[in-house]
Amino acid sequence: MESKKTVLEIKNLHVHFITDNETAKAVNGVDLILHEGESLGLVGETGAGKTTTALSIMQLVPDPPGVIVDGEIYFHEKNIIYNTDKENENMRGNGISMIFQDPMTALNPIMTVGNQLAEVIMQHRKVSKKEAKETAIQLMEMVGVKADRYDDYPHQFSGGMKQRVVIAMALLCRPEILIADEPTTALDVTIQAQVLEIIRDLINRFHMSMILISHDLGVVAETCDQVAIMYAGEIVEAGEIREVYKHALHPYTVGLFASIPRLDEDSEKLIPIEGQIPNSAALPEGCKFHPRCKYCKEICRHEPPPVQREGEHIYRCHFKLF
Repeated sequence: MESKKTVLEIKNLHVHFITDNETAKAVNGVDLILHEGESLGLVGETGAGKTTTALSIMQLVPDPPGVIVDGEIYFHEKNIIYNTDKENENMRGNGISMIFQDPMTALNPIMTVGNQLAEVIMQHRKVSKKEAKETAIQLMEMVGVKADRYDDYPHQFSGGMKQRVVIAMALLCRPEILIADEPTTALDVTIQAQVLEIIRDLINRFHMSMILISHDLGVVAETCDQVAIMYAGEIVEAGEIREVYKHALHPYTVGLFASIPRLDEDSEKLIPIEGQIPNSAALPEGCKFHPRCKYCKEICRHEPPPVQREGEHIYRCHFKLF
């Protein structure tokens, strides 16, 4: 079988936020590979380091206080950590594009939606205003926004329609990789489904790769080929989505599945994971999940767990529990 082409590879990424009072270790040795045409779901609780990982890929970690202290990020075999500002500007939009978490704040309130889209096109391509407008209208209609709304302002759009505009903006330059950071947050269930359908359709139409950041295991199951479970800045489990969902091997992943409702089980109540995700400025020694893990042994409190592998399915634990 022909091997897939790698478009993005992250090796041993460490990102810290350094202030006078403390150092928050947001990302701690992340390794990820994204192949051409593949969708990867990055899952974890709030504070796990998902968005910081995405901002690192986009080279948008706020500095100060954020610093990439170690690691490599290869986009088509070029380590983009050493990019110049000009190289990053060219990469964003054309190579890698991002749908940010909150569509309410992603758009300029004093510019019409159409002009914002056209401005992005003109910044990245040598086209006339007329051509930019035509392209913007074409993308608007692809995401379900009618052309006659070109001259409307963001405040005239609902949350779901704003999100459609933000998706169109991310796809204007036909990027190779789309990073979608919680694209359905704050939308009702019906609109969520519509937005996800639009993203899936456009990914297939433009043959893009995607990283979907979410805390919703169901959304990732519907949308992605691969999944990586993130906890306290580390990837604790990763693999092909069916394999990880059917045969979870890390206690945190098992806990996530136990805490969501199932249609095929008549359960009285959900089983939450005890405790909270640790403060990134005061991470526990050993396995970072050990204070919340019911299988914790003495070794877990003091020694970081190794990465174990079953085929392409990897997990970070001292034991094979399941």
